[in-house]
Amino acid sequence: MERAPCLLLLLLPLMLVSAATPEPCELDDDDIRCVCNFSGPQPNWSSALQCTVAIEVEIHGGGRRLEQFLKHDNINADPRQFADMAKALRLRRLTVGGAQVPALLLVGLLRVLGYSRLKELTLEDLEITGTISSPPLEATGLALSTLRLRNVSWATRGAWLAELQQWLKPGLKVLNIAQAHSLAFSCEQVRAFPALTTLDLSDNPGLGERGLIAALCPHKFPALQNLALRNAGMETPNGVCAALAAAGVQPQSLDLSHNSLRPTAHAGASGCVWPRALNSLSLSFAGLEQVPKGLPAELRMLDLSGNRLNRAPRPDELPKVGNLTLDGNPFLVAGASRLQEDSTNSGVVPACACSPLAVGMSGTLALLQGVRGFP
Repeated sequence: MERAPCLLLLLLPLMLVSAATPEPCELDDDDIRCVCNFSGPQPNWSSALQCTVAIEVEIHGGGRRLEQFLKHDNINADPRQFADMAKALRLRRLTVGGAQVPALLLVGLLRVLGYSRLKELTLEDLEITGTISSPPLEATGLALSTLRLRNVSWATRGAWLAELQQWLKPGLKVLNIAQAHSLAFSCEQVRAFPALTTLDLSDNPGLGERGLIAALCPHKFPALQNLALRNAGMETPNGVCAALAAAGVQPQSLDLSHNSLRPTAHAGASGCVWPRALNSLSLSFAGLEQVPKGLPAELRMLDLSGNRLNRAPRPDELPKVGNLTLDGNPFLVAGASRLQEDSTNSGVVPACACSPLAVGMSGTLALLQGVRGFP
């Protein structure tokens, strides 16, 4: 019976060492999510093996250069020998970030993942060195539904999308590109995205309306329904309209929030015909002091929240709209403050204490009634 305490005393130093040097990869108790952070001085890359049972995997390279993996003998092996193993993986969502990756290594990863059941791929904070080669005839391609790219630089600059697209099956539905180093695509090399319904180019403040025309390769996005351009350097709704017309896209939803928008276009700018399918437009947090001119004639949803409107928009300033949002504008906040001050001075406690949000909602409803003629 005395041996147990002695054994614990002997194991205690080992336990303390293990606690001080945690594994770079952690798998949750349900085998759903596995996160690896290889930022340590001597990362144990084999720790990632425990992630093979997870559905969602995140691998962060700690800013390392990964050329060392090109020395492995199996880098040029036929990936078909790994097909059965890749198909058996539960992996559905993969994030790879924080590293300098040779193009040859990325190609090897894409070839193996082509046999897997991966649906969502995120690449972030990566530098891709070298040119992505064309896939061989026997390559299956990734059957992704969602591809997200954030702060990824490519050696081939504007040709990177066409090169990466070769490794994807045509069923991609969502494409998100943020903090891009180049969005001036080689449109003649880019194939159409026949199933893409959502394109998000947010968080590219240097894009601008001219850059948008270069990024929206004409007739490459025939199924596009949702276009997000938050914090993308847009200047006027009319300029965005012209870019959409030049690209021939027909989105149903357009998000221009968090841009510093001007209410009017440049002097002499001609009017623009908005896409017929457009029914939802967000102009929230755009610094607007008045409703921009040249908006679509009719919308299902218009979001003007978080702007600098000092008065309620007149009906003639607005399109015909089914759902108008004005929360967070000064004229509503000021109205709520006056209402609270009047109640306090009169000594009368209102039956319902109205928050600025509640007043904003009631003000929006009242404005809608005025616009649409509701009884």
